[in-house]
Amino acid sequence: MGAAPRRGFTEIIYRSRADRSSMSIANAATAPLLTRSSQEAGPAKERPSIDDVIEKCMGATGVLQLLKAVFVAFAWALDAQQVFISAFTDAEPRWHCLAASSTTSGATTSPCALPPGSWAWDRPATASVVSEWALGCTGGPALVSLPASSFFAGCLAGGFLLATLADSLGRKKMLVASLASMSVAGALTALAPNVWAYAALRFVSGFSRSMVGTCALVLSTELVGKSRRGTVSMASFLCFALGFLSLPAIAYALRDDASWRDMYLWTNLPCLCYSVLVGFLVQESPRWLLVRGRKQDAVEALRRLNYRRSRTTAAAGFSMAMLVELDDAACAGTRSTTGALRAMWERPWAMRRLAAIMAASFGVGMVYYGMPLNVGSLLDDGSDSDSDLYLSVAYNALAEVPSAVLAWVLIGRADRRGSVVALAAAAGACSLACAAIPPRARMGAEVVSFFTSCTALDVVLVYATELFPTSVRNSAVGLVRQALVMGGTSAPVLIALGRERGSFWSFGVFGVAIGCSGLFVTCLPETRGKSMSDTMDEEEEERNQHAAAAAGCTTDSDSGIV
Repeated sequence: MGAAPRRGFTEIIYRSRADRSSMSIANAATAPLLTRSSQEAGPAKERPSIDDVIEKCMGATGVLQLLKAVFVAFAWALDAQQVFISAFTDAEPRWHCLAASSTTSGATTSPCALPPGSWAWDRPATASVVSEWALGCTGGPALVSLPASSFFAGCLAGGFLLATLADSLGRKKMLVASLASMSVAGALTALAPNVWAYAALRFVSGFSRSMVGTCALVLSTELVGKSRRGTVSMASFLCFALGFLSLPAIAYALRDDASWRDMYLWTNLPCLCYSVLVGFLVQESPRWLLVRGRKQDAVEALRRLNYRRSRTTAAAGFSMAMLVELDDAACAGTRSTTGALRAMWERPWAMRRLAAIMAASFGVGMVYYGMPLNVGSLLDDGSDSDSDLYLSVAYNALAEVPSAVLAWVLIGRADRRGSVVALAAAAGACSLACAAIPPRARMGAEVVSFFTSCTALDVVLVYATELFPTSVRNSAVGLVRQALVMGGTSAPVLIALGRERGSFWSFGVFGVAIGCSGLFVTCLPETRGKSMSDTMDEEEEERNQHAAAAAGCTTDSDSGIV
């Protein structure tokens, strides 16, 4: 073999380009076998893509590498806590009459019309912001819903304004910043002196958390090889369910103290600690570093990500050398904060993909958020048990677990398009059934509809990460999640119409919306088994090659992947 294969790994990776040029002729005879064979093979082959080199460097994803990706996915658990915490902090507690002769019930009449001292809350007033500040009596439904509305308004604003930052500043940096700012805003919420400060801090918290789930999903899937993407995605969805499930447990543990302020402290202080750990323990996405032209940083990230095999495997060392040899043109990505959106806007096929997947996400979000809001009326049996709130939230959270498992199976074994269409059709049919069958029989159909919409949501998010290249992936997935939230914001209006004019205006519209929106994915390319593209030019080239192959212009089976 000669002297070159025995050179140190560091020398292969870090020697200067000038030294490589001056030594190329002298070392031609002693070049590694892989290099010589490629030179003697005849016509020059195309330079390997970033994805090819990354896959060779990572190889089979190791245990430590997988654990790091799952550790990043745990951010979804903390995100879920902030999304659903208002189910306890903003709940309206039950009350009872103090006068023995009174027959007024807290389940039928508001206590605001009763004389002071004739009634009392079942739990301490500090259990909820509604009881502590008497929001139901001073401002009515509008003031009671203000904090939750402010949170989702912040989510929408942050999602649109921050969507491109992770593609320009980095996945890890944006994830750490979002987690830290969300946790600080959440902790400060515990100190809010009135409902106006509380609503403002909830807006800031929603603005900050808008990119947590997106950055965590994209970063975790880019830290592992293609074979482990489905596993890491499932871990994200299971972590979300875990965070959802933890809320009734925390609330039940704090029921004696009964303070909504404690809920915010116990959920946000651990989040702040987690953000610090992510900053020290997690590497930036090597794919993003290469797209930004930071090849040496990408090499170092891969060394830290898979340190043991990179030192002992000759193939890994050779792949690392290929990584440094990549052309600067292959690593050219978007450089400005608006470059990702401009890159998609300039390509009609990218905008068509974005519009289609966002339309599907909108319908899924309407059912995903709308069904849990309506489940209270389905389950209402007039019970005065304090455990109703804990159990109802726990039941909704438990539905997330089997849906994540089913999504994992579908991601690994089924096509993306067919899965989304089938799940959306099933959710739509069950939702329409809720509008047609007797009220006592609706619960089963509602559970199935919510379950299938959860699974559809998981598949849609994975589908979105595969449809767009690294240079714009975070921006695209962020916009898809915003479409999901926008669908959720329309659900309360439909639920109110359904209660006033009939169940078709809620369940019926839900069913039609998700069923029709699922059809939009039929115009999208299938991505199962597809390698991740890294630049818009690379994705466009693969798209053109596939179109040419479909038209019979080429017989090369490896010419492109949709």
